[in-house]
Amino acid sequence: MTLKDLQTYSYVPYSETPGISVVRSQGDGFFPGVRIENASFPLTINSLQSALFNCISEGEKPKAAYINPEQSCNIEFWKSEYGLWIYDLEELDESKFTPILMQIKSDQTPKKLHELLGQAQPIYSDFPVSALLETEQGFISGVNIECSEWSYGLCAERVALSKALAYGIETFKAIHIHTRDGEFSSPCGACRQVLVEHMKDQQVHLYHADGTNSQHFTSDLLPYSFHSSKLKKK
Repeated sequence: MTLKDLQTYSYVPYSETPGISVVRSQGDGFFPGVRIENASFPLTINSLQSALFNCISEGEKPKAAYINPEQSCNIEFWKSEYGLWIYDLEELDESKFTPILMQIKSDQTPKKLHELLGQAQPIYSDFPVSALLETEQGFISGVNIECSEWSYGLCAERVALSKALAYGIETFKAIHIHTRDGEFSSPCGACRQVLVEHMKDQQVHLYHADGTNSQHFTSDLLPYSFHSSKLKKK
């Protein structure tokens, strides 16, 4: 994958204004991020947030970010939140991005979801959530990540989707979600809206804290949903 490839991975059907960023971890891994718009526009993920959370969800700590200064990415907040060094994207040579796809046997999915809870960052809620996005190529993980500015955090489901899109993966088979606590594992309303945008008729497998599980379709989790087909695109 090149930076030119990354530019095409932005999901911007409404503004048609792509955005890309790259985060380098303290372990010198490189993680891409892209702008991901939503029919419900407050749910749009900017490219720097995408890259940062892709890095953190893989158990790495961000060190530096390469961005286009003209992008609206809340740069000063993220710089302060993680002590980032900020560089212009033009200063980044073509890099090999850290691989994120995992090969997991179906009967090992619950075990892997449980392990991933340890990588969640619920620094305020103490409510860890993990997710595995199932694709033709393998599984992509996500965990919930909270920030000092509550509205900038993302749930595990959106982190997994953001990571997949930043790596150019657009077709999904199912998503698997697990919580440590609570009576019933279930995506929040915001995640349901994002899931409907990208995987309208795919299955959602919920693994509950009491050891039971249930299966649903994304369209059933958000009936009468507002979708991109209702908006006039450029």
